[in-house]
Amino acid sequence: MSKSEHPEAGMKLFFSVWIALLAFTLVEVFLAYLRFAVRPMLTFLMGISLVKAALIIAYFMHLRFERRSLVLTLIPALLFVLIMMVVMFPDSLRLYHLRSPIPGQ
Repeated sequence: MSKSEHPEAGMKLFFSVWIALLAFTLVEVFLAYLRFAVRPMLTFLMGISLVKAALIIAYFMHLRFERRSLVLTLIPALLFVLIMMVVMFPDSLRLYHLRSPIPGQ
């Protein structure tokens, strides 16, 4: 990929994104050591993870610079996967609670 294709994508931009990803990761590690209630902490950590995933997809997978049609093709697939996770997650918890306890634990 030549510089003429993506003139706005310089090393400074990628380094800035990398620093932001590093900062988000440090915040996640710091939060893991704090004693918060599970639900708010997981909500916050999932939010940070979504932001990190968006940055990685946009800049390091170069989708920010792709044609609009490619992005519009990938967004429905992402939404489908997220919806399927939301649909299946309650069932996986139900199955987890139905398991018989393992002797000795």
